Amino acid sequence: MNRSKRIIVVSHCILNANAKVGPLAVYPGVLRQVMDRFIEDGTGILQLPCPELSYLGINRWGMCREQYDHPNFQRHCKQILTPSVDQIEAFVAAGYEICGIIGADGSPNCGVTRTPSGLVGGVIRDAKDVEKQMENFRYVPGMGVFFNILKEMLLNRKISTRFMAIDEDNPTTLITSD
Repeated sequence: MNRSKRIIVVSHCILNANAKVGPLAVYPGVLRQVMDRFIEDGTGILQLPCPELSYLGINRWGMCREQYDHPNFQRHCKQILTPSVDQIEAFVAAGYEICGIIGADGSPNCGVTRTPSGLVGGVIRDAKDVEKQMENFRYVPGMGVFFNILKEMLLNRKISTRFMAIDEDNPTTLITSD
């Protein structure tokens, strides 16, 4: 058997930037600067589903954590994560190493060390409403909604692994959470 028995788990958009909110994609497809090192050393890749794409579709706009952090979206995340968590559990039971889980910092769902916050709410009618939204927008420390749920699901199955994130302002750097 010529298997590495190593798996890296990645946010959907790291292998497919086409799933991102339109103007937020800073690379054309696969984030090769991060993935090439895993491919070259024979690490297997498990791509997580994109919760935003499956929940709101491709024509959604960028939102903050507060807009996703509600029971219906949380149920959606648990439902779409179950097959991936089942696979991770099967790999661990078979002696594979889960090298880590890579998210995208700044995402309201897949952020690892920082996530966007600042929902004001309501309809955007004019430039003043946009200004009000932007004045309230900020990045806060912590994980996004989807990754919090993923971490909880893994811990419930007694699976511990490190979470890392790409910084999309400098996508060649992986940031490890505490």
